[in-house]
Amino acid sequence: MFAEAMARLPSRPEQTTIQEYRERQQRLTSQIRQDDVLILASPPFAVHSNDVEYRYRTSSDLLYMTGWTEPETVFVLRHNEGNWISSLFVQPQDTLKEIWEGRRPGIEGATSNFAVDEAYNNDQLEEKLEGWLTDARRVFHRGGMHAGIDRLVESAVRRRDRARQHFGTGPVAVEDPSGMLAELRLRKSSSEIEQMVYASKVAAIAHELAMRHSREGVTEYQLQSVIEGFFSYAGASGWSYPSIVGCGENATILHYTTNQDVCGSDEVILIDAGAEFRGYASDITRSWPISGAFSDAQREIYQLVLDAQLAAIDACRVGMAYTAPHEAARRVLAEGLIELGVINQSLDEALDMDSGDLKKWYMHNTSHWIGLDVHDAGVYKPGGEPRLLEPGMCLTVEPGLYFGAWRPDVDCPERYANIGIRIEDDVLITAEGPVVLTDDCPKTVEDIERIVGQDLD
Repeated sequence: MFAEAMARLPSRPEQTTIQEYRERQQRLTSQIRQDDVLILASPPFAVHSNDVEYRYRTSSDLLYMTGWTEPETVFVLRHNEGNWISSLFVQPQDTLKEIWEGRRPGIEGATSNFAVDEAYNNDQLEEKLEGWLTDARRVFHRGGMHAGIDRLVESAVRRRDRARQHFGTGPVAVEDPSGMLAELRLRKSSSEIEQMVYASKVAAIAHELAMRHSREGVTEYQLQSVIEGFFSYAGASGWSYPSIVGCGENATILHYTTNQDVCGSDEVILIDAGAEFRGYASDITRSWPISGAFSDAQREIYQLVLDAQLAAIDACRVGMAYTAPHEAARRVLAEGLIELGVINQSLDEALDMDSGDLKKWYMHNTSHWIGLDVHDAGVYKPGGEPRLLEPGMCLTVEPGLYFGAWRPDVDCPERYANIGIRIEDDVLITAEGPVVLTDDCPKTVEDIERIVGQDLD
């Protein structure tokens, strides 16, 4: 099953070039002063249980600036003798640890294959950084990532020695660089888009394989294994977020991740799952009937959500407000629910954010940024006003309707009891209009009914 699906994948895109990482660093240093120092630290390992750790994933900012994925790493940008110098502190090569845990690139690997001017073993961090901080007036550093750096920075700012009194040396301010980095990351380069396209195609095929594997009695975890198994088989690094696989009433729980129930033939399953490739996320949601045929009620809600999604995608255009897709989706959903008799209010009343009935059945936003993080960096409303969409921005479009009969806060229509539908794609903003990166994943009623259950012998 997987081998045949692999034939539909394009060739893997080229790795991001060292030159592009250099250009990212230059764009960053153009926004800071020559007496600034910028520090990015990798996060620590997270413990799963006892002495077992979760699969390591470095910080997206560090990945964006260097492409370096190893743990216990610190990246520093500083100005010296007319030039900006990029430095990387890395794990020292250690034969015994490498026997157990794998080869380490070390200093030589860092300077030979990555966009850094110099590299040091990380046991030299304190000595080097202490000196560089003395020469700085401002430090760009996000606290809480590395206790040792936090201590050094705080000490440098608090220091009141003779050198500071005589020459005014040492930093006087600390700022979080996350905002500057977010603005850079918000607009994707052609190389980034290529990585995201590949992640999207892997996830799209995985969803279709799950559709084909669906049948009465299949479990949520079996469908999860089909999707995540293909992620690995296709060479992705795994999922970009924990997969949501919910049948029946579980589909009406927005972030359901238990994924343990058996699916009934009369139920709709909602799967929200994305692959990560070279750090870049995809994010797809599809909903389909386990039986392979929508009931009349299921089809009504599904088609309404699909219509809302198509309207929202059409609003993903240069110069439109970030909120435009959400407003388009809400309007279509409200009009449809009024027509179906679910909402007994006028359109304006239904859309009211405080008293409108639409929020009973659609309670989340339509979009979020996507990139190196599935909920990617970037302020949505700078200065309090919705950001206008620009070429290179990528966002999800994911309207839904959720009729949880288990909810005590609403009177759920019996016809639609426990139907949960969400349809989500990843969209690239271009000057020519929206480009759906996840367009390979089936979503029309006709395509879904043609595909579901078709891998059965």
